Amino acid sequence: MTDTTTPSSPTLITLGCRLNTYESEVMRNHASDAGLGDAVIINTCAVTSEAVRSARQAIRRAAKDNPGAPILVTGCAAQIDPAMFAAMPEVTRVIGNHEKMQAETWQPDTLLTGHEKVRVNDIMAVRETAAHLIDGMEGRARAYVQVQNGCDHRCTFCIIPFGRGNSRSVPAGEVVAQVRRLVETGHYEVVLTGVDLTSWGADLPGAPQLGNLVQRILKLVPGLAQLRISSIDAIEIDDALVEALSDSRLAPYMHLSLQHGDDLILKRMKRRHSRADAIALTQRLRDARPDIAFGADLIAGFPTETEAHFENSLRLVEECGIAFLHAFPYSPRPGTPAARMPQLDKAVIKARAARLRAAGAAALVGHLASHVGTHADALVERDASARLADFTPIHLEGNLPPAGRVARTHITGHNGMHLVGTLA
Repeated sequence: MTDTTTPSSPTLITLGCRLNTYESEVMRNHASDAGLGDAVIINTCAVTSEAVRSARQAIRRAAKDNPGAPILVTGCAAQIDPAMFAAMPEVTRVIGNHEKMQAETWQPDTLLTGHEKVRVNDIMAVRETAAHLIDGMEGRARAYVQVQNGCDHRCTFCIIPFGRGNSRSVPAGEVVAQVRRLVETGHYEVVLTGVDLTSWGADLPGAPQLGNLVQRILKLVPGLAQLRISSIDAIEIDDALVEALSDSRLAPYMHLSLQHGDDLILKRMKRRHSRADAIALTQRLRDARPDIAFGADLIAGFPTETEAHFENSLRLVEECGIAFLHAFPYSPRPGTPAARMPQLDKAVIKARAARLRAAGAAALVGHLASHVGTHADALVERDASARLADFTPIHLEGNLPPAGRVARTHITGHNGMHLVGTLA
């Protein structure tokens, strides 16, 4: 969770994904322009039951810390269950995911007057996603650009399509224009983000693919130092995206939405790739870019998962060379098919998630050790923290350049979670 403010801006509390981070910056601009500097905006996440619980806690805490301030709740959890948030006495308004991106929503004479507490429309009726031009991400070393929203797939465990709607893409020309503007305002790194990023372009004329967009950005914005791609669906990576990895300005890091390592469980999740597909993809990407690192999402304790199924997920960490593992205990979301499947005991789910995290921690140690003794450029984020191009975090000693600048580093060691180094 991030909590960021400026004197003339509302308080933004952002939960969840990088797309939410980007959208919070858009809302900050709209709300600031409308004079809502005293408001608290909470941008919620709905990916797990725990995320919804965290959103409710954040609302109560914000109301306590900001007595008398309007509490405006939006995001996926608010879109999916607006009545639940509207029933909270701390909440002033509940705003939908589509409405939150529109400047007119934030006008005080319409937002804060009247008795209509819920302003949430049918997200499935939304057909377009606009590029919202921003000059940068306040307080961050990198900037995010939303190129896609929504999802057409219906994984049996996932509630997010009901919070985000169907897949829709921002036209390439608008994306290039925003990246160019961010470069002109001094940003070193730009991250492309979306709900189902690799579905970008399917709804545009000619149905271009994500690799085409990436190559276009690299060609048309020569001043961009580093382009990064956020979480992607492994089955949808196209040839042009693999080819783009030959350009050193495309960061050598891919975060893959794998979810499991067993074919039967993948089918029950309604995923579209197999275990063999995941292994083959990581090898293909590594062949194209030997210095690439991988992150991945894996779920432990999915309904009907046996010990043998789970062991396949454990082995996948090593077989795919996953350095940055996000391991989630399965959490049933009401309204999803998986919630109606035979559930595992919570203690089993918790134990398997712990084992998966341990495998991820061991893989990270190996990845960190491979960097020790080398020299590399790192993008300074804040304080003494920075990241290498392959997303590896590093703690630096010495007089660092300001956030957003690059430092040449000598990597001297690691602590199991991040690298340690000095300025070279």
